[in-house]
This record gives sequence, C-alpha cells and structure tokens, in this order.
Amino acid sequence: MAKTKTGICAVILSVSSFLFILTAFCSGYWLVNDGELKNPKFIRIGLWEVCFDNFEDFRHQYDNKFTGCWWVFEEEYYIIHDFLLPGFFIATQFFFTLCLTLVLVAVALTWLYCFCSRDHDKYIILLMSNALNHWIAALCGLCAVITFGLNGDRRDWMPYWQHNDLGWSYAFAVVGSLLLWPAGALFLVEGRRVRYRTLAESRPPSQYSMEVPKPSHTDI
Repeated sequence: MAKTKTGICAVILSVSSFLFILTAFCSGYWLVNDGELKNPKFIRIGLWEVCFDNFEDFRHQYDNKFTGCWWVFEEEYYIIHDFLLPGFFIATQFFFTLCLTLVLVAVALTWLYCFCSRDHDKYIILLMSNALNHWIAALCGLCAVITFGLNGDRRDWMPYWQHNDLGWSYAFAVVGSLLLWPAGALFLVEGRRVRYRTLAESRPPSQYSMEVPKPSHTDI
C-alpha cells in the first residue's frame, strides 16, 4: 500500500537507527587508545571484546599477561573480572542489549507497517505500538550511552586513562539511540492522522439542511 511522506520518513529513520545500533553492538571500538603512547597496554574495548598488548594486573596480584583480542567473558580473564567488568560496564551491556532487542521488534513492526493496509482494523494499534516501542528502545539506548560516556574514560578503569578516547562504535550507539526518538514521533503522528481520518469518515452526515428556506409567494 502507498504510504504518506511521514510514514516513509519514519521507516527510513527506523531502519537507519537499527543499522547504527547493530553496528555499535557488534563492534569493539567503544573506548580506544589514542595511539600516542609508545607501548600501550590497553588497545580498545567494545561491549563484548577487549584488546590488550602485554597487559598485566595493575594491582600486581597476578603475574599473568594478556595480549590480543578476546571475549570479555573469556575464562582466562576471570582473575581480573572485578577490574575488567565494573558495575557501570555491566549496566551498559544490559541496557544496550535491551535496546537492540526492542529495535529488532521495531524492525518487525515496521516491516508489518510497510505491507499493512490502512483499512485493516489493527492498523492504528500497529502504528501506536511501534511508536511506543521506539521510545522505550531509545530510553534504554540513552541509559547505556550516558552511563558509558560518564564512566568509560575514568581514571580507575583502563590504564593510561588520559590516552583513552570514546571510539566510533560509541558514536554510532549515540546516533542510533537519538534517531529512535523522531522515528517513534513520526509513527505516532501517522497513527493520529489515520485515527482522525477514520473518525471523520465514520461520522454520520448531517440530517438537517443548512440552506435558508426561500420565502413563499402568495397571490393577493
């Protein structure tokens, strides 16, 4: 079915936010070394992957050294889990995973919208549900990026904090989360427009004529 310009813009924003969020979720460049250090111990970290170069526990409790890129929950990292996975990082993983899950639902609802007729009795419910879903996903995404943005480069986490910068994966997460807000708003606008049109069409026509009656003529 042909869609309005509002609906088309909502679909474009929805798909764009999904691509940004999926890329941020899967990539490992949320926090990166700026490259100015000669022998950096920390290289980069994403939500699920961390890269070290001859890194060792800065508390000197263990002699193990870590080199290469590994899953953050790798068994070899269990001795530094309290350092590697602080509370704010777990919160970031949780909220952004929830955000991606809701965005996947939003993509499914958007796909249904693209092929659903305006005359379907659930059409308005579909639009309103999609708008609400986008906004909840956006809220979860913002909780994740704000939490990581405030704590990602703090002094007591990765070594040489002054040489660590937020990476492009984090930027993608921010952009994707922000795009969800206008996408949800456009789906809401489209739903209200269809609702008003439906109410107008279902309203019965006026039974009284608004024409001024013509005066009668009498013969004298």
